[in-house]
Amino acid sequence: MIKQLVRSSTSVAANYRSCLRAKSKPDFISKISTVVEESDETLFWLEMLYETKYLEKEKYELLYNES
Repeated sequence: MIKQLVRSSTSVAANYRSCLRAKSKPDFISKISTVVEESDETLFWLEMLYETKYLEKEKYELLYNES
């Protein structure tokens, strides 16, 4: 689960950077949609790590709020 969290969270940053180079408004919307999906996946993995007791509540809340 940690590997999945790392992949999805770094994908958010990479895809957001890609948004900054969008060629058109539709291209930007498409790219930002990917950012939203990856961000949601990151939250999912954080929730899974918390529910399985891998993350303590304080660390989970910090990361979740930052996300």
